[in-house]
Amino acid sequence: MSDPSDAEKTARHNEKMKKIKAARDRMMQDKTEEKGLIMVHTGPGKGKSSSGFGMILRCIAHGMPCAVVQFIKGNWVTGEAEMLRNRFSDECRFFISGEGFTWETQDRDRDIAAAQNGWSIAKEQIRDPEMKFVLLDEINIALRYDYIDIDEVVDFLLHEKPAMTHVCLTGRNAKPELIEAADLVTEMSLVKHPFRDGIKAQKGVEF
Repeated sequence: MSDPSDAEKTARHNEKMKKIKAARDRMMQDKTEEKGLIMVHTGPGKGKSSSGFGMILRCIAHGMPCAVVQFIKGNWVTGEAEMLRNRFSDECRFFISGEGFTWETQDRDRDIAAAQNGWSIAKEQIRDPEMKFVLLDEINIALRYDYIDIDEVVDFLLHEKPAMTHVCLTGRNAKPELIEAADLVTEMSLVKHPFRDGIKAQKGVEF
C-alpha cells in the first residue's frame, strides 16, 4: 500500500482540525462567566514569580491598575522591581515588605513583623476598588513558616476580596487550605536546574 500523498495528508489534517474546532466551540458555549480569580503558583521548579510578573505586564498593557507586594526577597535588586518602580510606577504599585530570605536575616521576630506588614499592605491593595490584579510574590514562604495565619488569608480572599479582583500568590509549598480555596493552581516541577551544576543565579534569568 502506497504512502498517502501530500494532498491526502492535508485533507486528513484539515478534517481533524475541523473536528477539534467544533469540539472546542461546543466546550466554550457555556464558558461565559467572569470573576476575579484566586491563583496559586507553587512547586519546586523555576517560574512561579516570573509567571506572576508576566501577568502584571499584561495588566499594564491592558490599562488595568495592578500592584505587587513582595515578601521575603527584600534585599534583592531585581529586574522587575527596577522596571516597575522606575518605568511603570503610575500603572503598578510596588511594595517590598521582606528583608531577605529567612536564612539571611537570622531574626524570626523581624521576619514575622515584615510579613505581617506585607499582609496589611496586601489587604489594602486588594480592597482598593480601583485595583484589578494584585501579585503577592513569595507569600507562600511566609505562610509556610506561619509568619501569617493561613486561615486569615483564606478567609480574607474568599469573603473580602472584591468579586472582580484577581490575586496571584506565589512561592513553594503552598498550604493545602490555600490550594483548596484557589480557582487556579499551577505547580512548577523541577526537571533540571543549572544551580545543581554550580551555576549561580544570573541577571535576567533569576532576578
